[in-house]
Amino acid sequence: MNERAASMTKSAPPEQTPSPRALLRLAPYLLRYKPRIAAALLAVTVAAAATLAVPLAIRRMIDFGFSAESAGLIDSYFFALVAVAAVLALASGSRFYFVTTLGERVVADLRSDVFKHLCRLDAAFFDTARTGELMSRLTADTTQMKSAFGSSAAVALRNFFLFVGAIALMVYTSPKLSAAALIAIPIIVLPLVASGRLVRKRSRTAQDTLAGASAYAAENLAAVRVMQAFGAEPATARRFGGAVEETYAAARAAASARARLTIVVIFLVFASIVGVLWFGARDVLAGRMTGGLLSQFVLYAILAAGALSELSQVWGEISATGGAAGRIAEILALRPKIVAPVPATALPVLGRGEITFERVDFAYPARPQDSALHGLSFKIAPGETVAIVGPSGAGKTTLFQLLSRFYDPASGRILLDGVDIKSADPAELRRRIKSVPQDAVIFAASIADNIRYGAPDASIEAVRDAARRAAADDFIRALPDGYATLAGERGVALSGGQRQRIAIARAILQEAPVLLLDEATSALDSENEVMVQSALEKVMSERTTLVIAHRLATVLRANRILVLDNGQLIEEGTHKTLVAKDGLYARLAKLQFETGEAALNPRETTAAE
Repeated sequence: MNERAASMTKSAPPEQTPSPRALLRLAPYLLRYKPRIAAALLAVTVAAAATLAVPLAIRRMIDFGFSAESAGLIDSYFFALVAVAAVLALASGSRFYFVTTLGERVVADLRSDVFKHLCRLDAAFFDTARTGELMSRLTADTTQMKSAFGSSAAVALRNFFLFVGAIALMVYTSPKLSAAALIAIPIIVLPLVASGRLVRKRSRTAQDTLAGASAYAAENLAAVRVMQAFGAEPATARRFGGAVEETYAAARAAASARARLTIVVIFLVFASIVGVLWFGARDVLAGRMTGGLLSQFVLYAILAAGALSELSQVWGEISATGGAAGRIAEILALRPKIVAPVPATALPVLGRGEITFERVDFAYPARPQDSALHGLSFKIAPGETVAIVGPSGAGKTTLFQLLSRFYDPASGRILLDGVDIKSADPAELRRRIKSVPQDAVIFAASIADNIRYGAPDASIEAVRDAARRAAADDFIRALPDGYATLAGERGVALSGGQRQRIAIARAILQEAPVLLLDEATSALDSENEVMVQSALEKVMSERTTLVIAHRLATVLRANRILVLDNGQLIEEGTHKTLVAKDGLYARLAKLQFETGEAALNPRETTAAE
C-alpha cells in the first residue's frame, strides 16, 4: 500500500485480515427490512423449485413419452414444461426486484449513517484524516457494498438453493452415483477457501490505493488556481497518473487471483461431472439404470455444478466486498471524544457570556509533545470586548478552538456563565458561541442559504436584516439573482470581502451571547471596513466578544487586551497601559502598529497553530 493510501491508518487502523465476516457488522441494516427479505426468500425458493422440477419432467418424457402407446403424454409433458417456465420467469423477476431494491435501500441507509457519523466525529479525527479518502469510503466502498446486498446476494441465494436441492435430488435419483460425485466436493471447496484470503487482501489493497488517488485528486482540484498559478499542472497530472496506475495494478492483482480461483473451481466441477457420467453410462449399458434416470441425474449434477461454480465467483465478490465492509465498519466504530455527558449540565436559559479559563493546559492530539497552552487563566465579564494579541503560534486560535470545545484541555477548566463546558452538551454550548474566521467558509449554495447556514428556518426578512447589519445587503441585491444567487463552490463567484461579509451576516443572524472574531474585517477594503466595523460595534456591544487582533483599530476599541506568547498569558491591560509597560506588546506595537501596517502578525493559516 502506498504512502497516500496508508494515511487513513493514522486515525482508523484497518483490519489485519479483512474478511466476509465484516459484512456481519452491517447486518442490522439488512434486518430493518424483514418483510422484503421474506419476499425475496420466497421468490428464490419458488424459482429454485421450478428449476429443479425440469429434470423430473424430462426424465418421464424420455422414459415414457417416446413410445407409440403413450404418444399423447408428450403434449402434457411439454405443457407442464411451459407452466414451469412461466413460474420460473415470474419468480426470477420477483427475486431480482426484491433483492436489488433491498441492496439499494441498505446502501442508501448506510451512506446516510456514515455521513451522519462523520459529522459527529471531533476535530482531532479530522486533523489527520483526508477528505478525499473519506469520500472514497462514502462513495466507492458503499457502491461495492451494493453488490453484496444486491446482485451478489441474489445470485448467492439462488445458487445455494439450487445446489442444496440438486444434491438432495441427486441422492434420491441414484445414491451410488451421488456418493461418487460428493467425494469431489471437498476437493473443489478447499481451493475456494484457501484462495479467499488472498482475494480479500488484494481487494483491500486496491480499495486503499483508490482512496489515496481520490484524496490526491480532491486536494489538488480544490486548489486548482494555486496549481495553475505555479505551473504545477504537468507534475500534478503525472503524480495522479502514477496513483491511478498503482490503483490499476492492485485491482489487476485482485482480478488475477479471482480468475485463477474461477478456473480451478470450474475445471474441478465439470471434470467430476464427466467422471460420474462415465460411471452412469456403464450402468445404463448394463441395464441397471434407464436412460431417463441417467438424464435426470446428469441434469441435477449440471445444476449442482453450475450452482457451485456461481457460488465460487460470488464468494470471490463477497471476499472483495469484505475489504470495503471493513473500511466502512472502521469509520462506524470510531467514537467521538467530544460528547455530551449524561446527564449534561444545563447552561443558563439567558446566556450572559461570562468566560473563565482556569489554569488550562493543552496540546493538540496530532502533536502531543508540543504544548500549545500552559496554565492559561483569565476571566471575561459579560458584554466585554477583549482583544487577543501575540506572535504567530502564541495560542490565540487554540484559545478559540477550546472555547468552542472542538478539543478538551489536558488540565484546568473552561467555564461559560459559571458552567464547566465539559459538563455541558457541546451542541448547546456552540449555540451560545458564534465565530467569524479570517478565511470565510462559503458553500456552493445560494447567498441566502449561506447566511442562514445553521439556522435553516430563518425567514428571508431575518436574513436580509443580518446582511444589512453586516454591510452586505447592497452588493447582494446587485447580484443577478439577488439573495438567490449561487455562490459557487467555496464561494468562488464572490470576492474575498464579499465572502467575509456573508460570514459576518451568518454570525449576526444567530444572535449568540458570545462572538469570536478572527479579525473579521481583514479581507475588506478601507471603505467597506468602516461600514462593517460600524455595524460590528453595535453587534459587539450587545454580547461578549473575543477578537484575535491584527489591526490597531481593533485593539484600540477593545475594553481589554490579552497578550499571549508560547501559550501563556504574559500581559494584560489596555493599549495605553501595555505600551507603558514596554514589554512584548509594546515591541509589537512599535514594530507594526505605529508604522501603520495593517496586520500585527502574519495570518495564521491553520486551526492547529
